[in-house]
Amino acid sequence: MKHLWQSASRPVYVPLFDTAEGLYRSFSASGRALFLFFAGLLIVSASGLIYILNNSLLVATPGYGGGISEGIVGSPRFINPILALSDADRDLTTLVYSGLLRATPDGDYLPDLAASYDISDNGRTYTFALRQDATFHDGSPVTADDIVFTIAKTQDPVLKSPVRANWDGVAVGKVDDYTVRFSLKSAYSPFIENMILGILPKHLWQDVSGEEFPFSELNTSPIGSGPFRINTIARTPAGIPSSYNLSAFKKYELGEPYLANLTLRFYQNEEAVVSALQSGEIEAASELSPSSLEKLQSFNIVRSPLNRVFGVFFNQNQSEVLRDITVRQALQKAVDRDSLVVEILGGYGAALEGPVPPNILASRGISAAASTDPSYQSIDKVDHALLARQFFISKGWELGGDGVLFKTTGTGKKAQTIRLAFTLSTGNVPELRAAAEFVRAAWERMGADVEVQIYDQGDLSQNVIRPRKYDALLFGEVVGRELDLFAFWHSSQRNDPGLNIALYANSTADAALEDLRKTVDQDARAMLYKKFEAELAKDIPAIFLYAPDFVYTIPQDVYGLNVGFIGTPSDRFLSVQSWHRETDYVWPLFTNR
Repeated sequence: MKHLWQSASRPVYVPLFDTAEGLYRSFSASGRALFLFFAGLLIVSASGLIYILNNSLLVATPGYGGGISEGIVGSPRFINPILALSDADRDLTTLVYSGLLRATPDGDYLPDLAASYDISDNGRTYTFALRQDATFHDGSPVTADDIVFTIAKTQDPVLKSPVRANWDGVAVGKVDDYTVRFSLKSAYSPFIENMILGILPKHLWQDVSGEEFPFSELNTSPIGSGPFRINTIARTPAGIPSSYNLSAFKKYELGEPYLANLTLRFYQNEEAVVSALQSGEIEAASELSPSSLEKLQSFNIVRSPLNRVFGVFFNQNQSEVLRDITVRQALQKAVDRDSLVVEILGGYGAALEGPVPPNILASRGISAAASTDPSYQSIDKVDHALLARQFFISKGWELGGDGVLFKTTGTGKKAQTIRLAFTLSTGNVPELRAAAEFVRAAWERMGADVEVQIYDQGDLSQNVIRPRKYDALLFGEVVGRELDLFAFWHSSQRNDPGLNIALYANSTADAALEDLRKTVDQDARAMLYKKFEAELAKDIPAIFLYAPDFVYTIPQDVYGLNVGFIGTPSDRFLSVQSWHRETDYVWPLFTNR
């Protein structure tokens, strides 16, 4: 008998089958059964070995598909990188737009719309070559004209862009269709952070006048070149956006996002967000207070220090008693910052010893400051208020019958008594009110007479901070990722609109801050920062209290999330293109990201 396998051209004779068939027919019935048993066993064993080998070689890789729904307090008005004001604005702007560079969760930068860039030796010229295949969501190419247009609009005084100050004195020019050059009047190493600004499509915005710019429909139905594009928008009967559904942009320059879609839902207050989480209407939320987090203990919570520094800033120009370095030293000793973080923040924060959160320092290769007070310990070991009182007494102060410390200077008619009394001003925000009361209680146990003054945010800014009308101010500062502290501590910034709310003046510190702005080398920058920090620790113009944590409630099966450095809450999306809920198993040969 001949077996033929039919092919498209001619029959093929396979003699092996004749031989096998003849051999099989020669077996007895029992032999055939035994043959079939072992043949089957061989097939099963071989299949099992292949299965085990295959599984041992397979690599888990992110799969495309799935999505996340997230709740946000507030509603977006300006989904526009040069107008964004609220957290809702910035969240959507980060998802929809991309810049020449994209900040990373590790505190670094990746080329995004830029293919490469070069910085001149004098630090004053930045040249960027664009990716020539980059497109906006509508398919239009991203060119140098879009970059120049976006910066020009940012610098337009009519638009009053919140980021306009970052571009003062910067000239931008088109070298060719895919090359742009930025020229600075003087070297400014933090300038690189400006390059994360989202780029507007000139062809859509060029006919919108400055007066019409804030009212354009493009602010709520934006088109960018970022990882996600607007899919659908749901609105309330009043026309206010209630949710945005975004879909992955397949041509995003850093790679198509794995998640197919994101849905952002907007709520009037935090209570509504918590309720939506508990009901399953949304899966994720951020910036929830410690009291809300207590209700969500069964949820997956991710945390990372924010780049916000909260402390008490002294106005020695207004308060005579605070001019005494002994007083400032004792006030610093009296506050147990570790206990403050636990009691006021529910543990969601980090106690501070210096003007910069420890995660920023770590990203720049700088170790966090050691305690400026060697006697500072956990409250389990020492009563900080009592320790501070003893320090006062050792310096000649006395405890009055009213429980307030005082000191007498001079003799006779020139004798003068100074009581340890001053005001502590802060904003009408639950966290700040609670922190102010914690600090006041510690200082009063020590022997100080402290009056806490609470102001609404607008009143605090306009009538207290700007005219510098406070003895001590409990307030927060947002520190940029480039460690530029000039605006907060340089003596030239003591008066409004400067941000030096401690009215600090120190020539050595000034020089270090100025050099920090000019120096690119990270080792040199670390040394300059340490020099500045040492002067600050010596003078104690402020008591640094805590850096709050950024807290993100998100499903545990969302992989690829890297919170890392959080400058603003929208930074949680810096790694969004790598998030995934689906997983594929492939051989290493087929992995591509």
